[in-house]
Amino acid sequence: MITTKRKQNIIKKSQIHTKDSGSPEVQVAILSVRIDELAAHLKKNVKDNASRRGLLQMVADRRTHLNYLKRKSKPRYDTLVKKTGLK
Repeated sequence: MITTKRKQNIIKKSQIHTKDSGSPEVQVAILSVRIDELAAHLKKNVKDNASRRGLLQMVADRRTHLNYLKRKSKPRYDTLVKKTGLK
């Protein structure tokens, strides 16, 4: 679970302008942190299949956002991939 303070820090690091809270970059950054936390949880709780399903949905959602950004703005996509370390 991401705390409100931590989420605000993630948004500040990846936002495009001062009031940006919903751009693909911000959404991918938040999803990446949530995916990392859930993956760590699943390493400890192997039989938690409901959380595993949620993890797969988040990964698919992040992939959708990345595909959208790649289609709309290749330079923004490239910087996001470098910044987050994906691929």
